[in-house]
Amino acid sequence: MDRTVDVKGVRGFGELLADRKGLLDEPRYEQQVARIVAALVHCYRNGGKSLWFGNGGSAADAQHIAAEFSGRFLRERKALAAESLACNPSAVTAIGNDYGYERIFARQVEAFARPGDVVCGITTSGNSPNVVLALQAAKQAQAVTVAFTGNGGGKVAQIADLSLIGPSGYSAIIQEVHITMGHIICDLVEQELFLKS
Repeated sequence: MDRTVDVKGVRGFGELLADRKGLLDEPRYEQQVARIVAALVHCYRNGGKSLWFGNGGSAADAQHIAAEFSGRFLRERKALAAESLACNPSAVTAIGNDYGYERIFARQVEAFARPGDVVCGITTSGNSPNVVLALQAAKQAQAVTVAFTGNGGGKVAQIADLSLIGPSGYSAIIQEVHITMGHIICDLVEQELFLKS
């Protein structure tokens, strides 16, 4: 490499970072996060589990957040039952082959979700058919449904009990909000379950 990229460019590093900070400072997130944290804390205190899923980058976010719960986030503590439904390629491909791609998460939700569990679907558009069907299946199972979404919420915000609605526009920016809020949720759940009496 013989030259450095100009990070000040047309929209420079500082401006791009300020855009994200402005998004994350929105007061609406505090109330949305508080409700999701309360649902997860109640679930875990009662021996439940959380199930996470999404497509593409949202599948990676689902896997990431589930791992923070089942492993640990910031504190040494008891493992919390959490699973990402996009991580078993045999299940995903078999269900996709036998029932169609739209059912890959719903079928697993039918298998694993129980009353009182928290089932979280992540979709930046708010309209991914497989996430919509899975949240509907979760409601049938009497689980608490959570949507991480964007672009005004979409269909999933109408279905889910609780929603974290990110900004409108580029999926990448919505995903940045989702993973930031996901980490905050993990931290707050740990605090509630393991630091408070």
